Amino acid sequence: MDAEMPVYTLDDALNTLGFGKFQGFLLVFAGLGLVAEAMEIMILSFIGPATKSEWDLSPNQETLLTSVVFAGLLVGSYAWGVISDNYGRRKGFLGIAMVASVAGLLSAFSPNYLSLVTLRCLAGIGLGSGPVFLSWFLEFIPASNRGTWVVVISIFWTIGTIFEAALALIVMPVLNWRWLLALSSVPSFAVLLLLGLAPESARYLCSAGRMVDAHHILEKIAQWNHTDLPSGMLVSDKTATPEEEFAIPEHTPLLSSTTNVKPGCSSCFMLLSSRLIRTTLLLWVLFFGNSFLYYGIILLTSELSSEQTKCSSTLLLLQNAQDGSLYINVFITSLAELPGLLLSAVIVDRIGRKMSMAIMSILTFICLLPLVIHQPAAITPALLFGARMFINGTYTVASIYAPEVYPTSLRATGSGIACAVGRIGGMICPIVAVGLVSGCHQTAAIILLEIVTVVYVVSIQLFPFEPKGRELTDTVTSTTTLVSHRK
Repeated sequence: MDAEMPVYTLDDALNTLGFGKFQGFLLVFAGLGLVAEAMEIMILSFIGPATKSEWDLSPNQETLLTSVVFAGLLVGSYAWGVISDNYGRRKGFLGIAMVASVAGLLSAFSPNYLSLVTLRCLAGIGLGSGPVFLSWFLEFIPASNRGTWVVVISIFWTIGTIFEAALALIVMPVLNWRWLLALSSVPSFAVLLLLGLAPESARYLCSAGRMVDAHHILEKIAQWNHTDLPSGMLVSDKTATPEEEFAIPEHTPLLSSTTNVKPGCSSCFMLLSSRLIRTTLLLWVLFFGNSFLYYGIILLTSELSSEQTKCSSTLLLLQNAQDGSLYINVFITSLAELPGLLLSAVIVDRIGRKMSMAIMSILTFICLLPLVIHQPAAITPALLFGARMFINGTYTVASIYAPEVYPTSLRATGSGIACAVGRIGGMICPIVAVGLVSGCHQTAAIILLEIVTVVYVVSIQLFPFEPKGRELTDTVTSTTTLVSHRK
């Protein structure tokens, strides 16, 4: 009788349940996590100049305030991914929210420079949470419209950057940087308070063999969405027999096989194994190049959009926080990300992840190319606005692509490490670009960004997978099998 009982997989259930109120709540919760991260990173534009004036810091000390946050992000992006993959997404959320909220709030009460640097580094560790929130949300979305909804959740990052700039515009002239730090920690506390309502990932539970717990989550989704589960029993993804290994059907999930990644195994070893090394290294290039371009465009926006006709250091421009020009400039440039997100949402599920990233990267290249020579004051801001719009759209699609090509047992770890490598690009770019721009070498700075863009586009074309419309999976397989099948 048991052999005749109908069965269904998690993806079958998600496709039947659809997108409803349950996923709407998950969207808000995960989006709040992205808002918290974006606000804490954007605050770096305002805290450095303010503390330098109050404590008479040297330029190196001011730069260190930013560097320690990115160093913390490197640690956090890896650590929270490993914790989430091995012990569950909710345990990762608990650690993320506690570290980010407490360290963020205590930063406002820092009595001296050393304590502020230490607390901002701890806050940075708590902020390496984006890949975990995105992976968790993605695991509840049906494959047919997964790309569109992950683009939608990325809007929360842009909301966070805009809100932080608006908050600084209101708070800094009236109060001080301590109030800005305290108020910016509120979203992290909100994540902590709402954690009790956030469910564990059903896909993680399936990968851990906890099918009964996963079924309870699916029942809750059905209740919230006013739909019914498929009839039968929930089972994990079917695995291929040796005879079927070379005859994979069209609906085969991404990276599926009989090999599971156990908690005791080294995540990094698995990511760099022969089955995944090509995808992993290309993702590292992708995220490094994207962060390098993103922060480079922001840097050029501050420099080239200024009203000064002589060459001046961007760092000096950023230190001019006595009026509202800094906050207004950050606010306006942040708005460029909204049309980039809209474009991503429109094309990502229509033409695929790889093609979407390639098109928007090429458009970034085109927007930057005229800046090799000096342009009129009216044209330069428009070109930089367009470049930021397209590079943000590319990053959004990359954030979808990374979790999709890894199995559940490595999803948060793999995308978290890729994000951490991207943070290195964000750290290196200001060092290189500031040297070029402050030395009045605009042409060299633009050429450097263009070279990075070309490398970035080439890496996109070398990816072996197009995950559009394919199911997520809990296990790992050889990339050569899928590549052979696609041929």
